[in-house]
Amino acid sequence: MPLTYWLGVDTGGTFTDFVLLGDGEPRIHKVLSTPAAPEQAILQGIRELGLAAAMSAGQLSIVHGTTVATNAALENKGARTVFVTNSGIEDILRIGRQNRPELYNLTPAPHKSALTDLPCEGAPCRLDAAGDEIQSLSDEALAELVLRVKAHGAESVAVCLLFAYLNGHQERRIADALTREGLEVSTSHNIIPTRGEYERGMATWLNAWLSPRVAAYLQRLEQATDPAPLAIMQSHGGTIAAQQARQLAVNLLLSGPAGGLAAAQRLGEQLDQRQLMTFDMGGTSTDVALLDGEIRLTQQGRIGPYPVAVPMVDMHTIGAGGGSLAYVDEAGLLHVGPQSAGADPGPACYGRGGQQVTVTDANVVLGRLQPDFALGGSLELDVHAAEQAMGILGQQLGMDAQAAAEGVLALANEHMTQALRVISIQKGHDPQDFALMSFGGAGGLHVCALADNLGMHRAIVPQRAGVLSAEGLVYAPRKRELLKALPDGLDGDACRNEIQALQQQGQRELAAEGVASDQIRYQVYLDMCYRGQSSVLQIPWQDNPGEREQAFHRAHEQRFGHRLGLPVQQVNLRVQCLAEQHPPATPAQPLTQGQALRSTRLPGVDEDVSIYQREDLGNGQCLWGPALIAEAVGTTWLAPGWKAQVDSRGHLLLEKDKHR
Repeated sequence: MPLTYWLGVDTGGTFTDFVLLGDGEPRIHKVLSTPAAPEQAILQGIRELGLAAAMSAGQLSIVHGTTVATNAALENKGARTVFVTNSGIEDILRIGRQNRPELYNLTPAPHKSALTDLPCEGAPCRLDAAGDEIQSLSDEALAELVLRVKAHGAESVAVCLLFAYLNGHQERRIADALTREGLEVSTSHNIIPTRGEYERGMATWLNAWLSPRVAAYLQRLEQATDPAPLAIMQSHGGTIAAQQARQLAVNLLLSGPAGGLAAAQRLGEQLDQRQLMTFDMGGTSTDVALLDGEIRLTQQGRIGPYPVAVPMVDMHTIGAGGGSLAYVDEAGLLHVGPQSAGADPGPACYGRGGQQVTVTDANVVLGRLQPDFALGGSLELDVHAAEQAMGILGQQLGMDAQAAAEGVLALANEHMTQALRVISIQKGHDPQDFALMSFGGAGGLHVCALADNLGMHRAIVPQRAGVLSAEGLVYAPRKRELLKALPDGLDGDACRNEIQALQQQGQRELAAEGVASDQIRYQVYLDMCYRGQSSVLQIPWQDNPGEREQAFHRAHEQRFGHRLGLPVQQVNLRVQCLAEQHPPATPAQPLTQGQALRSTRLPGVDEDVSIYQREDLGNGQCLWGPALIAEAVGTTWLAPGWKAQVDSRGHLLLEKDKHR
């Protein structure tokens, strides 16, 4: 039976967002998240959208961005895992790169993590730097190793041997023996076949540590949504079938935020605005990223204290969201975040018993969230509770509630501005060359202030910005991001053979999801560095070796401000296999001119503020700040000195107006 509906589901810390395509105008919905069992909120939303029958008939395609892996990592709630490596280097994950969070502290307090008591076992075997075996693993030693691993009561095992990315034979022998004993096993040559034993070991351990929790969740969700096809967003911006995602938890650590970047890239192409800085402000955190035509990937990401070397979107995250708590410390200084009020009880204005002030409460006190602006379309605001909580904070600071609210917003905006500086100015980019794209439930309230702080003159608030990450999930391609470490001195023909082998691997994996070979397109990149360096830059593949080197020199100069007279080394081959998705198109915006619902005066604003309903605005309509533009899943504060024009798809194109 052909698909009728396409549903994107993004689980956040406060809300679970839904975007439904295939029913004329896109339908949006929000429910409060259920962190203990995220599938409950998803099933509630499906019922409330009236999709239960379509799901049972297999007419509903679901694409999901999940935080299960991320939350398990941050809360140290992974499975009981044993780490297996070569004898003599069992402490490699604990030693790491010997980086210290407090460089000049001679007696730092120990930081306990899941690695502190990690059981490790050594295998008496070894490969050399070319991948050739110099010490084999005997049957007796393998049997003894299996017994030692089982003695730890392991639920899962991570296997990472030196130079296994060049030859996975020894890892496969160990994995086969452990699998026969009923253990789940992750091997480094499958998870991330590239150099760097510490980063490769961390990625393998993270996968083994998190996969049992992710697999249990996805299995529950699959059973509840069967027979509807279920795909999961991966950290690199492409989707994978849920059944295949169960054992690849390390690839899901940025599952939700990656959906927003997929939507931003698509929207940038539609608007012919390829240079974007994205700003995704939700209830718990804010994610920022930079797009220069393509989604940038990194292998130097982090989740909490753990480095994550698998390809993931290059994103910077801070603990500043609509639900971030504001408080006064013992010295009388105001702080905002990183602690959050969460979904329950939430901000004071939710009327669910929250007593502490949040960024959302500050927007309520300053009138930027009006009493009739129901959050998520259904959650009514309790203005009195917000004012009461803000008044208590103001007393602690020696000021009234309005001044305290302005201080909370100013501090929150500065935190987010600094995050945007990290991904732009600190990486050699001028923010004025980019447009600031705002999304997330709280983003539109802060977009003008952040653009002003950075000297930016253009901003975009997409249609359905409050649920853009959920919408981006539906449009994200089916994707595989495949890596292959390259030995020194590999010639062009050998490289091309490796490219072909990776393309065939990606084709086989996508075929298992029902993707035809003629629907797949391929993108090929090289990770390159100067000889002797460890960090790499990603360069598009070119047949001519000289052109590849020159492209690397230019990229290095743009990123670091200089180039070196050193030989250039090819480190990894990277092949992306993508199959674009084609959900139903959304209708164009009507040619209407929506009128303001009313005008009001807001604290701290000298002019009358016009209030518009976003659904009433038409193609080509222009608005001038100060104005509030309300919709079911977010509100945009158009600050004085800014104007907004509605494009044919309903997106708000903001410009700094120099004439008003």
